[in-house]
Amino acid sequence: MFQSLTFRGGVHPPGSKEITANKEIEALHPRGDLVYPMSQHIGAPCVSLVKKGDKVLSGQKIADSEAFVSAPVLSSVSGTVKDIGMRMTIPGSFEPCVIVENDGLFKCGSALSPHEDFHLLEPKECVKIIREAGIVGMGGATFPTHVKLSPPPGKNIRWVIVNGVECEPFLNCDNRLMLERPEPILGGLEICLRLFPEAEGVIAIEANKPEAIERMQKENFGRELPPSGKSIRIMPHEVKYPQGAEKMLIYTVTGREIPPGTLPADVGCLVLNVQTLFHIWMAVIEGIPVMERIVSVTGDAVAKPGNFLVPLGISVRELIDAAGGFTEEPAKLLSGGPMMGLSMRSLDVPVTKGTSGILALTARSAPQLEESNCIRCARCVDACPMGLVPSSLDRAARLRDYVEFEAMGGMNCIECGSCTYRCPARRYLTQTCRNGKAGVTVARKRAEEVKKTAERTGETK
Repeated sequence: MFQSLTFRGGVHPPGSKEITANKEIEALHPRGDLVYPMSQHIGAPCVSLVKKGDKVLSGQKIADSEAFVSAPVLSSVSGTVKDIGMRMTIPGSFEPCVIVENDGLFKCGSALSPHEDFHLLEPKECVKIIREAGIVGMGGATFPTHVKLSPPPGKNIRWVIVNGVECEPFLNCDNRLMLERPEPILGGLEICLRLFPEAEGVIAIEANKPEAIERMQKENFGRELPPSGKSIRIMPHEVKYPQGAEKMLIYTVTGREIPPGTLPADVGCLVLNVQTLFHIWMAVIEGIPVMERIVSVTGDAVAKPGNFLVPLGISVRELIDAAGGFTEEPAKLLSGGPMMGLSMRSLDVPVTKGTSGILALTARSAPQLEESNCIRCARCVDACPMGLVPSSLDRAARLRDYVEFEAMGGMNCIECGSCTYRCPARRYLTQTCRNGKAGVTVARKRAEEVKKTAERTGETK
């Protein structure tokens, strides 16, 4: 019996999780150079703190920014800075990167110290450690965690919600972490709840992961949070995509909706991924910053699919090699899952903090279908969890009518892919909505620049 509410819209794509659900996490050591993009998070990109020829240590900060909304980059190996320059990243764009030649010794140089008892730390000290550890939303959003844990004054946080839903088909990295390392997840949540003593801790898991639910419940049994004596709740959720989207998760746990233009903190909520909590525990208790993450390598084009613990900066090609390579040339190669994943142009790109999976599909499972004209069936409207009209947004975006796109609420699209999945005409609805949002953003920047120029030249007088 589900304890949660359900949200409007949504879809039920095949889960395809059985491919890697029972594959234990396998640690992978890098062979080649490690490539660290300066922007692995939402916010201001980092600037390199090292130069070519410098020696670096594992856990050493190699890039940072003075901006509040940013997160430092740390080396996952010891070695020598081989180059600082432009390299291709997963989206296919070229970005500034630090390239480190691995010496294979993994000499530790973390500036963080372990703390056996986090209760002895002031809340601000915990947040500072989390910032220095480079922790971001590891579910893929990559929003800096220290910013999320620093809501504006006056915001009363009543729920800290742990996202263990992992609703994206094929992926199992969060599922395996809950099965194999539940203690640091619960410990990380305890640290966060100490920052918000009035909040309740809720761990949300979809019902298609019964072993993870049982494992977390067993580990959580009898746990009380000093000094309040509160307990953490494990909350099974209906299997429905996009259950793990932040707005959907907040509604199904609390019944509260996030109005457009507001943040989860405005309705008393914080949402953190299970891998994020794992890294919070590792940073605060063990003194280990974010240097690695779990990645599911899956799909019917992969010879030996699995879940791998890999150092950040490792090449995706090394991941594919570790999974036995391809059984045949994939027709579709994605970073992430089939609903929200990014198409990849090359395997010679680095794994970053937001890389949850590599999905390689054959032409049999991912046929290339041509889009046709909209038949006005409104299935996209039924599927949209945000209550939008994707077919109308699609038309406005293709016409580059960004005023109309914005007026219809296009900026509220969460790009979950539900509309595209349900469209019988195979319209590229998600992609056009993404383009429409980018068009609005560019138009806003241009309008702001025109306004600033006018103010400078006195044309507004």
